[in-house]
Amino acid sequence: MVRLVLFDIDGTLIRTGGAGVKAFAKVFATEFGATDGFERLKFAGRTDVSLVREFFGVHQIPATEENFQRFFDRYVFWLDHILRQRKSEVCAGVWQFLEALNSLPQRPVLGLLTGNIRLGAEIKLRQLDLWDKFETGAFADDHEDRAQIAAIARQRGSCIVNEDLRGEEVLVIGDTPLDVHCARAIGAKVLAVATGGARLHELKECKPDWAVEDLARITAREVVLGRE
Repeated sequence: MVRLVLFDIDGTLIRTGGAGVKAFAKVFATEFGATDGFERLKFAGRTDVSLVREFFGVHQIPATEENFQRFFDRYVFWLDHILRQRKSEVCAGVWQFLEALNSLPQRPVLGLLTGNIRLGAEIKLRQLDLWDKFETGAFADDHEDRAQIAAIARQRGSCIVNEDLRGEEVLVIGDTPLDVHCARAIGAKVLAVATGGARLHELKECKPDWAVEDLARITAREVVLGRE
């Protein structure tokens, strides 16, 4: 039985109309005078820290702790500003799926597994009243590598249940092949949803345990308890 469910954010829980990408571009332009080559960055499934490091490299900007801090201090400002100017939305089936998880007889711990930095994740989810739905999580602040973020998320979930969680007791829900890969790195089950970064056939090629168009197409009982 699944005891910890970890959700990706962008394209899995919510869509922000590219607010994070726009905030990245704004900071690079205003703080570092860097505009060329931004279109080469592939955001889906990546961590914020790895994206910043890649762009620093393109522009020969030293990847120092000070420059990362400078970037993210301004990033959260612009992210909040841009989100206030546009309409974000919760992905199809999310509210019903969360409600169903919380209604299970043996309710699993709900957490986040995301490439967002923690404050960025909070800004995005609070706007749609989702932040407080999760008890734990791991973020790009914790590690640059997504597989390591997954391991940290499982460890924090284990602390909540006071027992080391086995891989098969963890379910990762995400919308890109990178979500599938990081879940497999910790031996977790995977539910892939085609609400964001990849089409359904692309997700199926990664061989997740389940692949659906959106969370309205599957039940919480099916993925947590293994039955309808």
